[in-house]
Amino acid sequence: MGAVLRRLPTPRGLIGSAVATGASPPGTYDVAVADIPADIGSDGPVGAGSPFAAARRPPAGVPWAVLGAVAAGGAVGALARYALGVALPTRAPGFPWTTLLVNVSGCLLMGVLMVLVSDVWTGRRLLRPFLGTGLLGGYTTFSTYIVDAQHLMLAGAVGTALAYLVATVLSALAAVHAGMGVAHAVVNRARTRRSEEA
Repeated sequence: MGAVLRRLPTPRGLIGSAVATGASPPGTYDVAVADIPADIGSDGPVGAGSPFAAARRPPAGVPWAVLGAVAAGGAVGALARYALGVALPTRAPGFPWTTLLVNVSGCLLMGVLMVLVSDVWTGRRLLRPFLGTGLLGGYTTFSTYIVDAQHLMLAGAVGTALAYLVATVLSALAAVHAGMGVAHAVVNRARTRRSEEA
């Protein structure tokens, strides 16, 4: 295709995407210059059809408003989870009811939120990052779920740990589904009522 070829040395043991040619000395490969990425901002060669052409675009600005919404929501969610943990502590090696309650209630609220954000509160750019990623992401704790199961297993309560692992996943999925179903029903009923009144 008319691309300029340069002979490039390769580190020992590295398997590159270029194929060694018979004419090349051992340890070198013929590579089209258009396939070599240029440093961002340099005038080095990057072919128009090169997969590295995107690397020359200037980086997008940091979405500070979205990051702030996620951080604020995450702080509120984490505080709510902590407060629930203090109010309903789990005694080791007992069943971690508090973590189960947090994760299932968070999934129920996530199901409700998905419907509200997509059907009712459309066009509010910071609502989903604040409530979904931030608040509910900080509130739910699937990392603690795994640590709780590990503690149960180490304490010899393997059956309880397995029951907890399965119960959490099934309950969380059912909660998301239930939250979506209830939210859809309420939204549809409100819309029907409004259209009948109009």
